[in-house]
Amino acid sequence: MGMESLKDLPAVHEIIPEITGKLSELTPSEVKEAVRMGILWARQCVLDGGELPSVELVVEKCIHLGKISAKPTMERVINATGVVLHTAMGRASLPPAAVEAVSRVARGYSVLQWNRETGKRGNRDEHIESLITELTGAEDATLANNNAGATLLVLSAMAAGKEVIVSRGQLVEIGGAFRIPDVMKQSGCTMVEVGCTNRTHLRDYANAITDQTGAILRVHPSNYLIKGFTSEVALEDLVALGREKGIPVIDDLGAGSLIPLSRFGIPSEPTIVQSIEVGADVVTCSGDKLIGGPQAGVILGRKQYLARIKKHPLARALRVGKLTIAAIEASLRVFLEDDEYIAANHPVYHSFSRKPEELAERAETIIASVTLPPHCEMVVEKMSSYVGSGSLPDYAIPSAGISVSCPDPELFLKSLRLSSPAVAARLEEGSAKFDLRAVAEAEDIQLASLLGSRLAELWA
Repeated sequence: MGMESLKDLPAVHEIIPEITGKLSELTPSEVKEAVRMGILWARQCVLDGGELPSVELVVEKCIHLGKISAKPTMERVINATGVVLHTAMGRASLPPAAVEAVSRVARGYSVLQWNRETGKRGNRDEHIESLITELTGAEDATLANNNAGATLLVLSAMAAGKEVIVSRGQLVEIGGAFRIPDVMKQSGCTMVEVGCTNRTHLRDYANAITDQTGAILRVHPSNYLIKGFTSEVALEDLVALGREKGIPVIDDLGAGSLIPLSRFGIPSEPTIVQSIEVGADVVTCSGDKLIGGPQAGVILGRKQYLARIKKHPLARALRVGKLTIAAIEASLRVFLEDDEYIAANHPVYHSFSRKPEELAERAETIIASVTLPPHCEMVVEKMSSYVGSGSLPDYAIPSAGISVSCPDPELFLKSLRLSSPAVAARLEEGSAKFDLRAVAEAEDIQLASLLGSRLAELWA
């Protein structure tokens, strides 16, 4: 019976005309693969002892499988974790102007590296140089693919074959076991550690200087804190020492704030402007942390060093493309305006500026729109948000959101992670916690719908 049924399986060419118009987003090869998988499903039904599915059922299965394969793996996420700059979710949400800039540039050709005056090859840095120098006071600027790349490029260009002095308390490891000493080794520098883990003095740097010293490196420890009996040397003192000895000072800021976060009620990180004003010769930072743009490494400082950096062979290997340049240019332009404009037009700073009372009101509205199944409960709750991505690791921003109690919160959260869009939240004290600080107001209705539908599917 089973073998006879297998002879009646439809052929690929018989199914393709039935589904092609319903899977217009797929390529011909993808349509063919969906049909092949649908027929294999029908075959397995027979081998498992069942009846041969009808042609109509096979067609439905092929369409279903095709739609699953067409879903992009880079699914959008509603970030209800309370972490504003979440590395696993792409860090910063771009300003609307940056999204538009990327779309505009992606639609066709662009003036990336083409001088319209001469019609000849131009310089891709010209799109961001004047903006960065205006915002920071630096003499020159360029970009790399990320801050690790920026640090690698700077050290390679400025101190390859020489010694670089760095405090033991600043030999940081960031996500993925990525370590500053490893970057220095790859750059061809010899690392000279000074001081102790918790205390480093100016004399430690001074005593380490030799005729082989190529640079002094300061690394801002943005992803950890050392408390208690501690001391570190101020950047001003390192700059003064560097000037006295004729040694450049490199300041790896990491998060790279352009403006004081205290304007938004958050303790301020060292800003790029401060580093330049103090006299750091070269400053590096991320483009996708407190600048809130795309992944990039920003390099800025004195022209004499930037000229060397731009000419180094690694500059070509680590350079960014047109979409990154378009996005970071638009993101930087937001900071030309006042705080009110920044808070309204930059998602990162909009998130920082939200008051807990506002978030609690939104939570109330979401809860009121959800019909709860038995044994489930939703309440508004005070929560703690975080800047994220290694910035201000111990500072909790007062926030608010929704706490959901249900029979199996882990299963509930997994179902939300697998939804479209995905929803990311926290599991704390046996409940699912949805912090609204990093959730855009425009996502509230969709979040409410997903919370209600997943609860109903699991426990109605």
